[in-house]
Amino acid sequence: MLCLHGRQSAVTITEEHSMSYIRFIIPLVCIFIMVQSSGAQTPEAKPDKPKQFIYVLRLVPRLHSDSAWTQEDKMALDRHFARFQHAIERGELILAGRTREPGDKTFGIAIFEASDETAAREFMESDPAVVAGLMTAELHPFAVALQRKTP
Repeated sequence: MLCLHGRQSAVTITEEHSMSYIRFIIPLVCIFIMVQSSGAQTPEAKPDKPKQFIYVLRLVPRLHSDSAWTQEDKMALDRHFARFQHAIERGELILAGRTREPGDKTFGIAIFEASDETAAREFMESDPAVVAGLMTAELHPFAVALQRKTP
């Protein structure tokens, strides 16, 4: 340390250095306290992101022919479709559709989000088409890799 004016100047320089340090540290401490008290979450504290699943639906053999469908079957299919519409509105269902093939070859899919496999299985098993015995369903974990943007 350079001392031009005796010991008192050396003390003054040291105090000025300390004040600069304090002026630098205090704002950092304040920012840290504000971030911590603002409720910012660490990555470990974030709620789990919903997982994606797909279930494959297949008509039961008795419904492979269009003429075999009863009025009750058609009503259950309407409830199945309405449920999918509501799930789309809630943001739960990503997409649903079916192949355009004869009944013995056709199948449908539903890609959706759920918190875990138990919730996904519950969603699948409560599908009105499954409950009514029109279709069998098979659940799989899924991950949408690419998706086109909506125009």
